[in-house]
Amino acid sequence: MPQSDVLEGAPTAAVHKPLPHDSARLHVQGSANYVDDIREPEGTLHVAIGMADVAAGELKTLDLSAVKAAPGVVAVIAAADVPGKNDIAPVFADEPLLVEREVMFHGQAVFAVVARTRDEARRAARLGKMEIEARPPSVTIADALKTGARVQDDYAFGRGDAKATIAAAPHRLEGQFVIGGQEHFYLEGQASFAIPGEVDEMTVYASSQDPTETQHIVARVLGVPDAFVTVETRRMGGGFGGKESQACTWAAMAAVAAKLTGRPCKVRLDRDDDFALTGKRHDFRADWRVGYDDHGVVAGYDVMLNARCGCSADLSPGVVDRAMFHAGNGYWLPDVAIGTRRLKTNTVSNTAFRGFGGPQGMIAIERVMDAIARERGIDPLDVCKANLLRAGLDRTPYGQAAEDFETQPAMIEELERTSDYRARRARIAAFNATSPYIKRGIALTPVMFGISFTLIPMNQAGALVHVYSDGSIHLNHGGTEMGQGLFTKVAQIVAEEFGVPIHFVRITATNTAKVANASPTAASSGTDLNGMAAKIAAGEIKGRMAAYAAELWGVPTETVEFRDACAVSGNHSMEFSALAKACRHARVQLSHAGHYKTPEIHWDRAKATGRPFYYFAYGAACSEVAIDTLTGEMRVLRADLLHDVGASINPALDIGQVEGGFIQGMGWLTTEELVHDSKGRLTTHAPATYKIPVASDVPPVFNTKLHTRANPTPSIYRSKAVGEPPLMLAISVYSAILDAVHATNPRGHPRLEAPCTPESILNAIASLDGAR
Repeated sequence: MPQSDVLEGAPTAAVHKPLPHDSARLHVQGSANYVDDIREPEGTLHVAIGMADVAAGELKTLDLSAVKAAPGVVAVIAAADVPGKNDIAPVFADEPLLVEREVMFHGQAVFAVVARTRDEARRAARLGKMEIEARPPSVTIADALKTGARVQDDYAFGRGDAKATIAAAPHRLEGQFVIGGQEHFYLEGQASFAIPGEVDEMTVYASSQDPTETQHIVARVLGVPDAFVTVETRRMGGGFGGKESQACTWAAMAAVAAKLTGRPCKVRLDRDDDFALTGKRHDFRADWRVGYDDHGVVAGYDVMLNARCGCSADLSPGVVDRAMFHAGNGYWLPDVAIGTRRLKTNTVSNTAFRGFGGPQGMIAIERVMDAIARERGIDPLDVCKANLLRAGLDRTPYGQAAEDFETQPAMIEELERTSDYRARRARIAAFNATSPYIKRGIALTPVMFGISFTLIPMNQAGALVHVYSDGSIHLNHGGTEMGQGLFTKVAQIVAEEFGVPIHFVRITATNTAKVANASPTAASSGTDLNGMAAKIAAGEIKGRMAAYAAELWGVPTETVEFRDACAVSGNHSMEFSALAKACRHARVQLSHAGHYKTPEIHWDRAKATGRPFYYFAYGAACSEVAIDTLTGEMRVLRADLLHDVGASINPALDIGQVEGGFIQGMGWLTTEELVHDSKGRLTTHAPATYKIPVASDVPPVFNTKLHTRANPTPSIYRSKAVGEPPLMLAISVYSAILDAVHATNPRGHPRLEAPCTPESILNAIASLDGAR
């Protein structure tokens, strides 16, 4: 278990402890309930989707007579049957639940079949006959740049005059960098189960990171007020952003079916259909220019981030904005221009994915730093260190000061030492000099990731806490559990507040009827927001209990403490359960709804000024790889990770997030390739063609340490967010592969596209053939 460097403050009983995940035993036993495990009431029906077989065109006719006549079919739903508004878009009302006329991507839902069994529904869905007047689809970034189509206006911000500075710099480079997308590949696919109630009431059990948004959209398509819809999520089998906005579609589909049939209805997508029907991580093309001095210190940086957003806006406005926020990583860029194009294509709308655009912006600047180092003949790590934020030069391209910027160089220095970077680089150089076909590479790269939703109103949370008369505690909040351990951390916080063991706290499913108007569990802010709301709620109840105990004992309220499952003051003591019972008899309120909003943050997008992030999380990773220059195969031989988690609430959960995030990021940059054919059809739509990392891909030497100095910003128990930032530690793997490619020919700048598949690696080597 990682050791704490400094854990400031008074000793704690529940927080800062490596407690197990609340569902760990259930996960291992296979008895944790997910949406598809909920016992189905008599009469439950199943929904399957009829999908468009072209990527762009106009729906002329739709013949569903054979579908309706198929065995087991109870109902068939088309756009005209939607009782409310045929709109599932989270922002711009630009995507329907079911196609009305325009087909926007291959596989788009045209109709839905409701049948007695899932098998009958899926078979019947194949019988629909649709006539679509097809037109050539826009599939790639290059296609979209030709058509000029956008889902949102272009946007840019910066500082100084980057173009003039670059033109006047002693050295200049420019290039293009292609960055691939990524499928979420959650273990539990998209699933929703809708049960109609009295009048227009609807209860939906959804595998959703955002039950509140799911509630909004279900109510919208049903044509009822939000209060008529209750959405509940106990847990997800993974989300990674793919169940933030995208889960709403399937909840809405199930709810419409339940509304029209009056019976419980379930949607559970087949894995191939899940691939086709749901958005991915945005792929980008970064067009960049940079000017710098003899030592590799950047004077000016100009980058255009071209993002393939898909057929609608979805969450692209926030994703691409966050790519801009992280386009400087932790570097001081004196004159900088960061521009974006939010490109519209005839592909499924891309969406949130762990990092939410940050990884794409960050890897672009790391590619640029490496290019500078190669041109100057300097170790890339030294170029990195020469450009880090520092005293007096501590502002990001959007003007926010990094108040604890000194954390980054300190972590880099520590990892450089503990990973034995310099000596290993020398050994790798010696190995490469005598190995004609296998080449090794090494890289150490930094991470600086901003924590908060950049859409300011989303930085709030609610929690509901009850203390029962036996001393047991009911906890509910707006955050959702997708395996990351949020529920466990918030329970630790509540247990700490009351001074009781964690088993006193009963964790309950996220439910829009208990905590309303919640934000999605995203932006790495789940514990920061929901933990603070729960702490506020528990603190209010504890204050009332303390006041009653003080009155009972005739002591000042401030002398009453809660510890070891007791309330104590001097020689007075009472078990927590006994005090809860006494408070109940004395008519003391033992429930409270806590609310928290992140302080100090603000962002004026039009003026590109403000403080969009409450604080920054830092990290550094050193990776070593080997490539086969004949086949393009690659192996990660070793990874050393050092990640900043503040005063960790739960080190065991945090180290799991760091290691898991790194492996997922490694997959994004090495094996996970999304391929569309010229007709816009996704050809990598199953495990046979889309390769995520497996156990054998984990580096044989894998060292992980948590950097656990208390957060100088007053976050929950001085911890730091850990959900998304570790994914970007895997940029070190890309940079190490690039280093190995350079070993085949030290001159020139290889065109190494991400992901670094064998084809990509061989193409990069081939791109150096003329640089002799």
